[in-house]
Amino acid sequence: MPDHKGDQQWNYVFSARRVRQGAFDDEPGSTYFLAVPDNAGDIGPDQRIGAAGGNMPDKWANAVLAEARSGVNPRTGQPKGDIVIYIHGFNTPTATMLQRHRLIKKGLGDQGYKGSVVSFDWPSAASALNYLEDRSDAKTSARLLVDAGISGFAARQTQDCEINLHILAHSMGSYVLREAFDDADDRPAVAATSWSVSQIMLISGDISASSMGSDNPKTSSLYRHCVRLTNYHNPFDSVLSLSNIKRVGVSPRAGRIGLPDVRPSKAVNVDCGAHYNAHKDAFDHLNNDDHIWYFYDQTFMRDAFETIEGHVDRNEITTRIGTHSQLMLRKPG
Repeated sequence: MPDHKGDQQWNYVFSARRVRQGAFDDEPGSTYFLAVPDNAGDIGPDQRIGAAGGNMPDKWANAVLAEARSGVNPRTGQPKGDIVIYIHGFNTPTATMLQRHRLIKKGLGDQGYKGSVVSFDWPSAASALNYLEDRSDAKTSARLLVDAGISGFAARQTQDCEINLHILAHSMGSYVLREAFDDADDRPAVAATSWSVSQIMLISGDISASSMGSDNPKTSSLYRHCVRLTNYHNPFDSVLSLSNIKRVGVSPRAGRIGLPDVRPSKAVNVDCGAHYNAHKDAFDHLNNDDHIWYFYDQTFMRDAFETIEGHVDRNEITTRIGTHSQLMLRKPG
């Protein structure tokens, strides 16, 4: 049971995977809200808080909110804090999701982040051959991201506690996010409620670049429900290359070429190619390093932290050079 007064550290996850024989598998299922001990190597349904399915349990939500609170707003005198929701990509088994959750938590924490990190775990196979099936499961699971997660936190927002919600989506997680927001606006019961997030950050976004234009109806909900969207892209990302066999017939991806020029003013590209190329030797030990290096890079974590903080102009973040129309990631100093 979560206890932030003790020595045990917890990792908060809500999972949309099916349970078979006491373990999560690679098919969609009910929502499980988990508190995972820091010494656990994987997630499991036995770590759940409350029953499977249904709404976000108060005990789980209160534990996340307690971890999220990081100080007091000097203007209002009320408590404030941040929650970052991480959405993983395709070909991501649960143990890998948990490892990257911890990398985000530590990476942001090393930069000064004092809020909470929560992961949304959707069914994704442990094989690159399952790309199309993962994409289908991503669409099936997308609704739960809003219904089980974002709406649950939005319902707990009060005037005396200012908690900002942010999203960090990797690879096909960007597609999950876009589908979730689009679906939510198509349902009157959800569309009638007030919900939004502050900062959306896409890394290695496995989503059509052209679909992210301001005139695309599939993406309008994504832009409407956020304060700012930052797309980090790497032209050296071979996983997102159209020469990759599983991508025959797909269009160029936002995580490789960036967002289109015609996009809302709240959306910004950060080109990470030069930074990755200059430091790629540090990531040689990783599989698909040009696709996942963000989790291991403190310059990116610094940029994400300053983006989350929100009080720095997008052109003045210390890990960037250039202007709004052409920003590039760079190591400060």
